[in-house]
Parts: sequence; structure tokens; C-alpha cells
Amino acid sequence: MAGSGQLNEPAGVHEVGRPRRRKEDARLLTGRTRWTDNLSRPGTLHVMFLRSPMAHARITRVDVSAARGLPGVVAAFSGQDFAAEQGSLPCAWPVTDDVVIPDHPPMATSEVRYVGEAVACVVATDRYRAADALEAIEVDYEPLPAVLDMTEALSPDSPKVHEAGNQAFSMKITSGDIDAAFEGAAVVVDRTYVQQRLIPTAMEPRAVLVDTDGDSFTMWTSTQIPHILRVMLAVVTGIPEHDLRVIAPDVGGGFGSKLQVTAEEVLCLLMARRLGRPVKWTESRSEGNLTVHHGRDQLQHIRLAADADGRIRGLQVDLLADMGAYLMLVTPGVPLLGASMFNAIYKMDAYEFGCRGVFTTKMPTDAYRGAGRPEATFGIERTMDELAAELGLDPLEVRRRNWIRHEEFPYTTISGLTYDSGNYEAATEKALSLFGYDKLRAEQADRRDRGDPVQLGIGVSTYTEMCGLAPSRLLGAARFGAGGWEHGSVRMLPTGKVEVITGTSPHGQGHVTAWSQIVADALGVPFEDVRVLHGDTAVAHKGMDTYGSRSLVVGGIAVLQACEKVREKARKLAAHLLECSPDDLEFDGGVFKVRGTGSGRTIQELAYAAFQAHDLPDGVEARLDSEATFDPDNYSFPHGTHLCAMEVDTETGMTRIRSYVAVDDVGKVVNPLIVEGQVHGGIAQGVAQALFEEAVYDPEGNLLTATMADYLLPSAADLPSFTTDRTETPATGNPLGVKGVGEAGTIASTPAVVNAIVDALRPYGVGDIRMPCTPERVWRALEGARR
Repeated sequence: MAGSGQLNEPAGVHEVGRPRRRKEDARLLTGRTRWTDNLSRPGTLHVMFLRSPMAHARITRVDVSAARGLPGVVAAFSGQDFAAEQGSLPCAWPVTDDVVIPDHPPMATSEVRYVGEAVACVVATDRYRAADALEAIEVDYEPLPAVLDMTEALSPDSPKVHEAGNQAFSMKITSGDIDAAFEGAAVVVDRTYVQQRLIPTAMEPRAVLVDTDGDSFTMWTSTQIPHILRVMLAVVTGIPEHDLRVIAPDVGGGFGSKLQVTAEEVLCLLMARRLGRPVKWTESRSEGNLTVHHGRDQLQHIRLAADADGRIRGLQVDLLADMGAYLMLVTPGVPLLGASMFNAIYKMDAYEFGCRGVFTTKMPTDAYRGAGRPEATFGIERTMDELAAELGLDPLEVRRRNWIRHEEFPYTTISGLTYDSGNYEAATEKALSLFGYDKLRAEQADRRDRGDPVQLGIGVSTYTEMCGLAPSRLLGAARFGAGGWEHGSVRMLPTGKVEVITGTSPHGQGHVTAWSQIVADALGVPFEDVRVLHGDTAVAHKGMDTYGSRSLVVGGIAVLQACEKVREKARKLAAHLLECSPDDLEFDGGVFKVRGTGSGRTIQELAYAAFQAHDLPDGVEARLDSEATFDPDNYSFPHGTHLCAMEVDTETGMTRIRSYVAVDDVGKVVNPLIVEGQVHGGIAQGVAQALFEEAVYDPEGNLLTATMADYLLPSAADLPSFTTDRTETPATGNPLGVKGVGEAGTIASTPAVVNAIVDALRPYGVGDIRMPCTPERVWRALEGARR
């Protein structure tokens, strides 16, 4: 409101860096939320899908007539009923010129290629009647051979998943003289590692609700990508984009599993159009295990050449990556995201990376927390431990002899990325101090000398990652189907409150709180006066959504730049009202003051003055609202050192994490509480891969881990208390100096845990254990070594 113009010096405290409790949590934790499954529209119908019990078969007959006559059933459909309009689910990352992208109908019409593929559906007045009616549908199949093993799938006599063959693509990248690097090398480490298949398990199962007024459609869906989904739905179905509205309400976790254009989203949209009524689907947990895209599933062959002192000369990586039955939104690009990360934080003379994508009759794989970076970090960090063992050196010493020193930044790696900043020495020294490394090594030696049946292992993981998936030019060079910019806008309301609209779409990351802190500092308004809007394409009309640890380093910077534009508009208005030159104004703590005087205006006062529009200078609009689109020039490169002490019972194979220390450098920290939460959650996910989780298929292609009783997820009781800390090396590619954090813990923790187990058992002749390192696998590895 209008004021006297005489203001005291503001006494505010900077919001960025404060450990603010999240604004979102009160309603999320008390159940006052808007999950998609909580929502309903008048006259909503419920759909249930009949799914293939066979991994590979021709469909010879589908009869839904009996289901149509059951009580409460409104409609029943086969794939043929949608054949003319359902299109093909998109793959937005054609990684090579000759990549094979088979048609991927949302509902199978002639052939099924994995257990769980939809073959028919029932629409009824409630989901229970729809589920019961599925039993009345008759489907005849002609069985075809399942294709499950990647190596066998590439043999000439293998059954084909698709007519074009079982190889989706092949790519090779070479930098430096790889042959010279291996010639005359004092030591060559040659290892093969298995990245097991994982099933993403978000807290909230997937759900879709579509309503229509006859001309336009609104979809509520548990998704990470409302903006991308809207575009892709228009492309797949032919419905004009401006007739589609996509809303991601509260989304209970994603981890990449909701970075997808799903069959159920397309089919619910088509059914709402056909029936003229709202249609809703919510998956069960077992349905989700079958049909949420899976993660990882790589076979890694790694060769590393080094001098006698441990200096790396060259690195060769040959990957087989299981695509599953189809290429989904970014399936073929996931393993290639690791192509620039196998060299990690290390200097070397030459590098060769090769990857073949392989079709199998399993659920397709796609992005899962880290998406290619955890796989690469695991491969190189396990191999660095093997190099240390070959040379009889401490694993940390081998790393020190090869990593990029802090004074060498910015540093262009052998794979061609330019790391802008980092300090691996500082992060490692802090981690060692918190961990008590020397003391634990002494205890380890004592246990070995005493022949203690419970041995102690120490695992090291010194990692970096490329994240902030954004530079549009780099994504274009990699054939990615879209840019990586992000959009933000800031609206100054007449009463001085602020509305922020962000194109990022949160699903647990704390965007509302972090964005409020950024805006509070940038505009000098109270944290409580900022409201953040997101996840609705009719409200946040532009965006590239949330994945790849890009939200803060791209979306947050777009919001910051919009704030800067608001300030510049306000500066012109303040200069007019204060009768001075804009250059004579200082802005601090939300106040424009004339230098050397006590005269000034708060930005809230200026917002009201713009609303009144009684005294605006020529050419100035009656609003301070502004928007910005940010597209960075480079990725961001967080890094850190994770250390794990593991006790391993050599008689039973039982393992226990004794202590775990993580020191991460994610640049400037906006909210320490959010960072700690992200790191803790990430570590839990990485530990789960190391010790617990694996998707298992039988020889016929049936998923044996389709329920929570069979797919083992760790509980709080299975995990230790993590010790976390940070160093701060600001990023140079954005004005806040921030780096990504959402995937760091997952990327770093898996090799730390496995390295610790192998370290404990190396004196027994155990050099590797396939993940997950269950007690049975540990025991069998010991027995095999003893024999």
C-alpha cells in the first residue's frame, strides 16, 4: 500500500541457506492431499485391464461380448477396438540413425511381448465390477518363444522379439589411442558386472482420471511430466493440443517411473472420448510391478589399463543394455547417459565406450533414479577397487593418484564434458574424518589376524555425476526429442503477495519451499508471502518438467531470472514516484532507496501502485509481473565421497552396515533440510540395489517378483543412521551456484556398499558378488572360493 516514503534499514535474514521446514508437509503428512486416486467427477466410470499371462504370443481371438452383459458394465474393449486411433506409444530419443523403434500399441492387437501387456479392458460403474467382469473375457493365444537372456538374444538363431531382430541399436565412442593405452600396460583389470533389473516402487501407485465436456479433455494423472505428456498425447491420439489439459496433482514419488507416456493414459483418454464420460484407472501394486517401466538391467564388461604406480592409461567399456520389449519415452538413451560418466572423476589417456541395446520379452526399461549414472559409477568404482587390489594399494590412494585436482578446474574430461568446479580432496578429507577411516582399517586388520568369523569391510565411492538435464544444444546433439530449457513466471499481486508459476513438476522434492526461499531473497518479501503454483498445463502453460536433477539448477534459475525482471520493472516505477534516476536507486531487502537519502518504496508498495495505475511513467505497464526461460550452457556436476563399513558373517553370509558416511558437494545449498532428505532417500535407494532388490523372471518370462511379498524393499529397520555432511564448491554455470542433488545418494551408495562387502571377503578369495548381495549369495561366494 502507499506509504510515507521514509523507511528504516531492513533487518531481514537471507532465506537461501536456511533449513526451512517444507511448506508442503503439513497437508502431505496429515492426508489433506489431492492424489489422483482421491479425485472423482460426476458419473465417473472405472476401467480395469486384462493383461497377458504370456511373455510372447500371437493373439488369435479376443471375445469381450460376455463381459458387456454383466451388471454395472458400461463397455468392454479389445485392442482391435482402438486399432485405428490408439497410435503408438512414443520414443523421444532415437539415439542413432539406424535405431529400431517398433510400433508400440497401448493395447495389443495381434501379438504380446511381455507378461502384463494389456489385451482388453472393461469399463464399469465401479472398479470391483470391472475387475470381476475381466474373468468373462476370452482370449486365445498362440505361444511364441520367450527371449530373456541378452547375450543369447543377439545370437543369429535366437527367436525374434520383433521382425527387425533383437538389436535395438549399437553405438561406439572412442577418445584417444585406446590400443596404445593398453599396449605395455603394467596391469590390466578385466571385469564383468551385472546391473540387475529393478522395479521402481513409488509411494503412490499410478492413477489416471480423464473428464471431457465433449470438445476438450482434462486429465489428472500421477506423472512427473504434465507438459511433455500433453504434447505427446496430442501427437499419439490426434486430439489438438489446445483441447488437452493435463494436471499432475499431489504426486507421491516418481524416481523416473512416472517420466513416461503410459498406455493407460492414452487409453483412458480414448475411452473418455468414445463414451463421453469421465474414466478413471488406478493400478494395484502387483499390476504396477508388472507394468511400471523397470530400471537398470545391464551387463557391463570393463577393461582398465594402468601403470605400476596405479595411474590409469585407458578404459574400455562394453555394455549390453536390456530394452525390454519396446522402446518407451527415453529407453535407449538411458544407458548412454552413462557414456560420459564411466571415466568419472579420473584422468586418463584414452577411453572407449560401446553399447548395444537388446530387445527381450520383458517389461521395457526406462529412466530410474540416476538413469545411467548409477550404472556407470558402479562400474568404474568397483573397477578402481579391483585395480587397488591388483597393485596392493589402498583404494583411496589409487583414487587420489588419478582424480582431477581442485586447481585443475574447469577440466575437460576424456569423454568430452567440461566439469566447471569441484574439490574432491576436500570432500574426501571431511568424509575420512567423520568416518574414522584409519581406526576402522586397524580394526579390520585385527579381525583378520584373529580369524574373527565376522569380518569388517570398508567400501569407498568417490563419484561425480552430470545432471541438471538441460542444455538444449547438447540434447539436440544427442538426438533427444526436445530441449531442456525451463520456464518460470512471477506475479506481484496488488496486496504485495507473490505468486510463482514454475514449469517444473514436483513429486516430493520440496519445490514449493525452495522456490519460496529463492523468491523471498530476490524480491525482499516474507517467505510466507510466496505461493508456488505448478503441475497444471492451464496454469503453468510452459515447462519441461522434472527429472535428471534439473529442477533447481534449471527451473529455480528461471524463477530467479523472472524475479530480476520484476525488480527492473519496479525500479522504473520507483524512480518515477521518487523523482530520481533509476541509476540512483539501491535495492536491498525489498526496498528501493535513493542513495544518500531516507526516501524509498518497498516492492509491495510498488505492486499496489502498478495496480492503481494512477501515476505510471510513459511506456510502463500496469503490472510488475514477469516471466523467464532459462537454458544453461552446461550440465551441473555435483560430487562427493561415500564411505561404508560393513560387517560380514563368514559363516552365514549375513551382512550389516556398521556405519555410513556421505559428504556431498552440491554447490550452494538453498535448504539444508531438503538436501539432507534427498541424500538420505538416495542412499536408501542405492543400498536397496546393493542388498535387497531384484526383478526376477522365470524361463517362460513370468515375473516372479510381482508382489511386495516377493520384491524385497528395505524398511527403516534394515538401514543404519547415515552420517551426512557437505562441502560447497559453487557451480559456475548459474547465478545461484547450485548443483543437482536428487540422484546423488543413489549414484554413490551402491558401489560403496558392494566394495565394502568384497573388501571384507577378499582374503577368502572373493573378488565379486552379484547384486543384490543377499546372505545366500554371500555364503555361496564364500563356499565357491573355499572350493
